[in-house]
Amino acid sequence: MAVFKGAIRFGFVYIPITLSRSVKPHDIGFNLLDKKTMSRIQYKKTCVDCQNKEVKNEDIVKGYQYDKDKYVLFSEKDFEKIKSEQDKEIVIQQFVDTKEIDPLYFEKSYYAVPSGAERAFQVLLQALEKQQKAGLAKTVLGNKETLLLLHVRKGCMIVTTLYFQSEIQKKPEIKKVKVDKKEVELAIYLIEQMSGPFAMEKYKDEYHEKVKKAIKRKIAGQEIIETKEKKAPIATINLLEALQKSLGTKNRPSKRRAGA
Repeated sequence: MAVFKGAIRFGFVYIPITLSRSVKPHDIGFNLLDKKTMSRIQYKKTCVDCQNKEVKNEDIVKGYQYDKDKYVLFSEKDFEKIKSEQDKEIVIQQFVDTKEIDPLYFEKSYYAVPSGAERAFQVLLQALEKQQKAGLAKTVLGNKETLLLLHVRKGCMIVTTLYFQSEIQKKPEIKKVKVDKKEVELAIYLIEQMSGPFAMEKYKDEYHEKVKKAIKRKIAGQEIIETKEKKAPIATINLLEALQKSLGTKNRPSKRRAGA
């Protein structure tokens, strides 16, 4: 299902595209019920002066409060009038090195598919892939100007929405403490022992599967079986001891490597 129909534009190149969602979350929907009647809980829209009377969707409008109890109303047509033709397109502002983009700015990703000008689309895709570049672009999605990153992954054009710099919160201050050289060396060795190639397919949503099995048991009138797992190791106060235990006797580094 397309969530956006428009075009990519850079220079005098114009490429019609559609964007579709790249992710389908695993969420399992649960309804809220009244414990006594087992009836579904509903939320109705009311207004301050409606005396609890429900307001229909067709009677709801958007208003901007510019003073106490004073509003100016905006319709969807008003928002469309504000948009220029450029606002309705994905206009590339510049090209950047993909390695320079901090993942902190990433929000949501979509698949981009050409709906015309397929040759121009492929030219852009292959050029970005060979140069390891990404297009930094802007457009208006809904009623919000959005920063976008056009990049290529495994031969597919991905469009990722980005947070603006003003939306990123200031990083928290962390008190610096003195650490032992041996502890750092053991931590490095532990990281090396636990390192491997990134293979996302190895990781499954195990809790999602447990919930599905629990739902089946409930439907069948059966009790949920409590999950029994090995007890978690007791936390140790001594960091050096914790690192050594994590490595185990077989994988423990030599005295020379550990800095002893």
